[in-house]
Amino acid sequence: QVQLVEYGGGWVQPGGSLRLSCTASGSFFIGTMGWYRQAPGQQRELVATISRGGSMNWGDPVKGRFLISRDNAKNTVVLQMNTLEPEDTAVYYCYALAGQSYWGQGTQVTVSS
Repeated sequence: QVQLVEYGGGWVQPGGSLRLSCTASGSFFIGTMGWYRQAPGQQRELVATISRGGSMNWGDPVKGRFLISRDNAKNTVVLQMNTLEPEDTAVYYCYALAGQSYWGQGTQVTVSS
């Protein structure tokens, strides 16, 4: 069983930045990690994922604005969100693959003036 604990999130004005981090515990081997998000009334969508080797996948809305990184030794993934827009407002969920998919509890990100 894998537990994911998320940190960060909150409120920021348009154009601002926020940083999310997530740490996985309970498994010796964590594969791909990343972030998804879900806005009210919308389906959950990919933000970004990163493999143990550093290969990344990106959701189109965040390309060029967000950065993702991970520390394999600490089983931690970090999402740096820059140039935030109101459309980025959502609950952000940490994701990890370790034999099966695991999800964090979600953290709210609100972008508004």
